[in-house]
Amino acid sequence: MTNSDFIATREQICRENDAVPRELYDIYNVKKGLRDIKGRGVITGLTNISKIVSSRKEGDEDVPCDGELWYRGYRVESLIRDLGEHELGFEKIAYLLLTGELPDAQTLSEFCGMIGEYRTLPTNFTRDVIMKAPSADIMNSMTRSILTLSSYDPQIKDQSVAVSLRQCIQLISEFPMLAVYAYNAYVHYEKNGSMFIHRPDPALSTAENILMMMRPDQSFSETEAKVLDAALILHMEHGGGNNSTFTTRVVTSSGSDTYSTIAASMSSLKGPKHGGANVKVVEMMEDIRAHVSDYGDRDALRDYLGRIVNKEAFDGKGLIYGMGHAVYSLSDPRERILKRFVEELAAEKGREDDLTLYRNIEELAPQVIAEKRRIIKGVSPNVDFYSGFVYELLGIPKELYTAFFAIARVVGWSAHRIEELICMDKIIRPAYFSVMEEKETLK
Repeated sequence: MTNSDFIATREQICRENDAVPRELYDIYNVKKGLRDIKGRGVITGLTNISKIVSSRKEGDEDVPCDGELWYRGYRVESLIRDLGEHELGFEKIAYLLLTGELPDAQTLSEFCGMIGEYRTLPTNFTRDVIMKAPSADIMNSMTRSILTLSSYDPQIKDQSVAVSLRQCIQLISEFPMLAVYAYNAYVHYEKNGSMFIHRPDPALSTAENILMMMRPDQSFSETEAKVLDAALILHMEHGGGNNSTFTTRVVTSSGSDTYSTIAASMSSLKGPKHGGANVKVVEMMEDIRAHVSDYGDRDALRDYLGRIVNKEAFDGKGLIYGMGHAVYSLSDPRERILKRFVEELAAEKGREDDLTLYRNIEELAPQVIAEKRRIIKGVSPNVDFYSGFVYELLGIPKELYTAFFAIARVVGWSAHRIEELICMDKIIRPAYFSVMEEKETLK
């Protein structure tokens, strides 16, 4: 028997022995995915960092409401709205999430200076680590780099809050380079393209540096920087219960180091059910464009969306990607905010026709889903519906979509790691009830 045959037969054995009857989850009141039937998460911790609102109490009932997202006591809409006309806010909001306070002008200047100083990699790191094993999977490349960076840190075993805060700020600073350089190495070694390595400019913001490093001519418009900055802010943090942030808390509670913790969070984020969703939205939109030529033909769009839900079109999964969220029902506040920036950028790029397509699908998809599926709570567009379009308008390749999510979300992970270190007194260890059948040993 070949190894492949052996694995194939053992796969079937695993499927038979590992299958747990679905009815047992109801019998033992197990919340699959740590969520109840209405999608509400099981409370596993407390946090001061952020808050998600999707319903309001009216008597004994939870009534769905427009979604809200709060960072450290401030609504995210207010934080973005209150930025100056030409101000980019990634660094300011990062400081807020990390410390719980909005910085004054001097503090913000010092914090930006620190990020600029940390925006560098060890000598020959790009050559010896990033370029050594290029891959189309940029998230894996970044994760390898994160773990390797731990070898350069003399305080790797120090679990103090101060050292962890310094390590987190360094990783926040380095993430754009890890992503962009990994992509450029992949283009050169795997796709026979040109490779260029632009060093970050300490005088530029995170969003500006990303665009500068991404492009051969290093040029970008103010609108492009503003839209990317907003997208990064909106992806920074989303409560302690999302999969990758919960991973951060779990690994931190075990006493592991900052680099291992963030690497674990990266592995969680890259899944298509989490950070990889915006790629599926863009691929779905490409498929819709190929089958519906008139983006204003709402009947044709409705019909094709119905075929997608019926598993007759696109990837056969029956999902309209970018629709629905584990928490929000009526609306995702991040989608509402990002949509305004998308409209501005689409006008600058002359992509109003594509914007029409997105708007029509945004309106029609919830109707089609409601007609064809039994839904317990409302369905509305989530942030991934427009974030992929933003990246497409900015000329960012699909291989980097999830990596750009990580560039933002590492701020939230860092804040939760620090909070867990301060509040931690027990390792996180939920229980699994065994339904195993006891057997006699073989003689």
